[in-house]
Amino acid sequence: MINVAHATISFNRVPNGPRGSSHLLILSPLVRRLTVVAATALCLALFAMPRVFAAERPNILLIVSEDNGPELGCYGEPFVQTPVLDRLAAGGVRFHNAYVPQAGCSQSRAAFLTGLYPHQNGQIGLATWKFRMYRQDTPNIVRSLKTAGYRTGIIGKLHVNPASAFPFDMQKIPSANFSRKKLGDYAKHAEEFINASNESFFLSVNYPDAHRPFIRQARGLPKNPLTGDDVRPLAYFGLDTPQLRDDTADYYNCMNRLDSLIGDLLTVLQQSGKADNTLIVYFGDHGADLLRGKRTSYEGGVRVPLIVQWPGRTASNMVRQELVSTLDLMPTLLEVAGAERVPDLPGRSLLPLLKTHVPDKVSSQWRRYLFTEYHLHSAHNFYPQRTVRDERYKLIQNLQPGQNNPGYAFTLNRFFADLPNTIKVAPDHVRAAYHRTQAPPAYELYDLHSDPYEFRDLAAATEYLTVLAELKKQLAAWRIRTDDPLLIPENLHRLRAEIDACLEDGDANKSRLTLTYPDYFFMPQSKQR
Repeated sequence: MINVAHATISFNRVPNGPRGSSHLLILSPLVRRLTVVAATALCLALFAMPRVFAAERPNILLIVSEDNGPELGCYGEPFVQTPVLDRLAAGGVRFHNAYVPQAGCSQSRAAFLTGLYPHQNGQIGLATWKFRMYRQDTPNIVRSLKTAGYRTGIIGKLHVNPASAFPFDMQKIPSANFSRKKLGDYAKHAEEFINASNESFFLSVNYPDAHRPFIRQARGLPKNPLTGDDVRPLAYFGLDTPQLRDDTADYYNCMNRLDSLIGDLLTVLQQSGKADNTLIVYFGDHGADLLRGKRTSYEGGVRVPLIVQWPGRTASNMVRQELVSTLDLMPTLLEVAGAERVPDLPGRSLLPLLKTHVPDKVSSQWRRYLFTEYHLHSAHNFYPQRTVRDERYKLIQNLQPGQNNPGYAFTLNRFFADLPNTIKVAPDHVRAAYHRTQAPPAYELYDLHSDPYEFRDLAAATEYLTVLAELKKQLAAWRIRTDDPLLIPENLHRLRAEIDACLEDGDANKSRLTLTYPDYFFMPQSKQR
């Protein structure tokens, strides 16, 4: 292996994807046609070349918030005060239809870091519940950018197993910090890292807001907290109670505080003199930990805010309507950095959508269908699902149809014990939606134009049979294309048995959980028996 000007030429074979197929990682297509001797000569010649390319590459600042959907001022939320993020959107590109592959912390983070769906990289549940990627050597953003010569740093939790797969140069505040202690340290550590060197950097800053507990005020932020009297519950609840108003108000308080902390971070970047050469990406890891949000496949769980700003390179105050995924971040960042691309990733570079003038051809050839999934969060809520949406319609496939979804009881018992009585007297379409969440059918179909909060299931309506059939076809093809291990019934039964084995009197006991799915998910079916 030869390291030259922060690039690496490697003639070792490395895995590509969960099954361990391989490809040759090398400097460029030209090198593929060179012998080892010729490649060595090229490397020696590069030592004499000016290192101007390193200065031209942008820094990359990734800002990730916890457990929040697009409840920001720039997305039209009237009760949230987010002037910092609103200005970021005004100076860049805001994606209206941005999604995470799964509405869970570890699952979402592993997905954007590897560019793979959870069922492809293996992080199908929480890292704190022993779930993990199949392989430590799965390609990821951190390793790729480090190989390309970037300094790499993370502030806040990683929450992916194994952590050693991500070779950050700097790691600070590794805990979840749900108590919101020393919130000023995020900007402080960022300042130290940004100013430590003039080499290009990749820095991921991961904030604890708006994760539960919804702390009304921390470090004096927000200065004027909202109360339940100031707000209305989120529309996708379909319900209105004093508790829901109080929870919504404190969720919004978390968002207001998050905005202030991001303001401190961006001030540090501006004062460093590096802001003009820094690509900034902000997004949430999944939706709010409220009703029909986190731990579900509904829009409240998988749709997130995504804002990209790159001074002088991206459009300003542009809103894009295309269907995008956080899986698109890895190919985007590798292209921006001039790093070696990782082949066969399911995402696409967002760069064509960031320009001031996006040709109609680019927009028309963008993805027509977007896919998400669900497996479980902790062992309390195993209920695998697969989803697909197009510009208008969304299909959810429940892989255990007719069975009670334990995630429904988990959410209600943990946070909303008195809510069943409210659901009983709710309007018919709202009551039906909660009953459907509790015991879903095989398929759910929604018209997101007329029913953006997914209250009316159209799967049984004869006038939507053509739509249903097309989305079923697209979903089935995607599952085959991405080697979904749950296409094999034995894998689903075996994984459920492992989860059920840790249950004691209906509650999950982490110490009893033994997970072996990385060993059998991609085993030939004949060897599983």
